[in-house]
Amino acid sequence: MQAKDSNPPDGGYGWVVVVSAFMVMGLTAAVLKTFGLFFVEIQQHFDELASTTSWITSVTIAIFHLGAPVASSLCVRYTHRAVVITGGLLAFSGMALGFLGLSMVWMYATTGFLQGLGISFSWTPAISIVSHYFSKKRALANAIASAGECAFAFTFGPFFQWLISQYGWKGALLIIGGIQLNICVCGVLMRPLASSCLIEAGHSETETPPGNGASRIDKEDKSPIIHKTFNWMLVRQPEFVLYAIFGILAAMSFFVPPLFLVPLSYSLGIDESWTASLLSILAVVDFAGRLLCGWYANLHITKTVHLLTMTITLISTSLMLLPLANNYLSLAIFTGFYGFFFGTTVAVHITVLADVVGMPDFDSALGLFMLIRSTGGFVGPALAGLIVDMAGDYRAGFYMAGATLVLSAGFLVTLDQLQQRKERRSQTNIKPEKSTLPYPSLHLLKLQ
Repeated sequence: MQAKDSNPPDGGYGWVVVVSAFMVMGLTAAVLKTFGLFFVEIQQHFDELASTTSWITSVTIAIFHLGAPVASSLCVRYTHRAVVITGGLLAFSGMALGFLGLSMVWMYATTGFLQGLGISFSWTPAISIVSHYFSKKRALANAIASAGECAFAFTFGPFFQWLISQYGWKGALLIIGGIQLNICVCGVLMRPLASSCLIEAGHSETETPPGNGASRIDKEDKSPIIHKTFNWMLVRQPEFVLYAIFGILAAMSFFVPPLFLVPLSYSLGIDESWTASLLSILAVVDFAGRLLCGWYANLHITKTVHLLTMTITLISTSLMLLPLANNYLSLAIFTGFYGFFFGTTVAVHITVLADVVGMPDFDSALGLFMLIRSTGGFVGPALAGLIVDMAGDYRAGFYMAGATLVLSAGFLVTLDQLQQRKERRSQTNIKPEKSTLPYPSLHLLKLQ
């Protein structure tokens, strides 16, 4: 019974946890994705350059990634529920204090640092606990949970625009902070699953008879709650290093388009109401891309790293073409292409990470991967803002993002070549073991 209890239930109350995670994704990642609506308002209020204003998003993204390993460690020490609730309070504090709008440095510390920490402490345990509750249906559960980001972003675009028009950007921040308090409610619903299982797992290792110990531990290893040690030695694996470099370059690009899409549309003379709809289009096609690519990846027709390389190439192409838009229709079309291919990338890139390091080290790899790629999320928007200031055109930011993604695809190709070389080498080493003696008759003599 102990081993059985430690296995994920794959349903039941787990679906309540999935819905809660769905809400958390929307109240964290979707808010970050649509924050570009505040960019021009904040820039004009403080009369600052685009590069200076973009540091708000850079700080948020960096702290979001840097806080992931900390959030994971706190989940082990305490519970996912406690960490999510703490994240909701931090996210509210960041927006509520940002309402004061004292200075640009103040915005860095509030809507940047506190909001980023709140998102990290909410997003990371919400993704983790879904995997604790599901095993066979884990892919479906994660797909549903991650879709919350797209679903909320679809409505947040026009809703945030309306809030800004009615209450100003400061009032809108305060209201959004109040909405984010619902993260705490979602956290309360995330009932801990690991507490009793961890105690039982400890007993199983010390009290299990030798005859049943191996099978019992094998069963328990299927549950992600058993792997507790953070493996820092992953940085010594060439495959992980290559994928981490890809993550840095990709993070430098992924957060640039949502940040500069709104300012670009304003520079083209597009009305504010139509501009907000671009973010909704982005969310819808992103949602479609995630579901379709997730479904296709589960068919195992194409190797996941090949699929990821393909989607990254298509994203970079769409980003290079997006600046060619000169009206709302063309901008909406190119935005749709970018959003769809972005969704396909999000659907598969975590799966590729699991393939690279293997499931025993996956939890450590995910935290370490997010920690490393935070440098890209921190530098990317600020670098794009600097390029925009130098060029005097928001299109330059999209060109920079596209070029960086092309470079990141090169590391995926190198990773794939390294994996194939190791596979061929392992197959070569296995073949001689099948027949240690050159002739069948000698095998018979050896047996006699």
